[in-house]
Amino acid sequence: MADGRPILLVEDNPDDEALTLRAFGKNHIQNRVVVAHDGVEAIDYLFGTGGHQGRDTSQMPAVILLDLKLPRIDGLEVLRRIRADERTELIPVVVLTTSREVQDIREAYRLGANSYIRKPVDFERFIEAVGQLGVYWLSLNEAAEHGAYGY
Repeated sequence: MADGRPILLVEDNPDDEALTLRAFGKNHIQNRVVVAHDGVEAIDYLFGTGGHQGRDTSQMPAVILLDLKLPRIDGLEVLRRIRADERTELIPVVVLTTSREVQDIREAYRLGANSYIRKPVDFERFIEAVGQLGVYWLSLNEAAEHGAYGY
């Protein structure tokens, strides 16, 4: 399954990154995956700044999978910045994290997360969860009008 737009995976843990990419493969998710390893890298990718200066920002991700516990800028601040900018405010953001903190869940939803998923420890459950994410966000979900995404 693929809709042509990339998936932005914001993940600082190399093991979780590898597991997520492997789960995408097992679920036949063919969208290109862009990986940002911290909050600054995610912001730079989305807005074409820093290390992504000159990136064609008319091509926005189909969905952002966002860890919360990130170096430099944490996931909640990344989410805040995504929702504060009209170019990115409507991109679906799925928080994919190990945090079970009630305040993290509440704050993520308050800031506009579309979904909050705790990473399962068991790989088979994780493959299933990523498959469900792919089916929903890349196949079933109707995105906001294309002009709102800037493409």
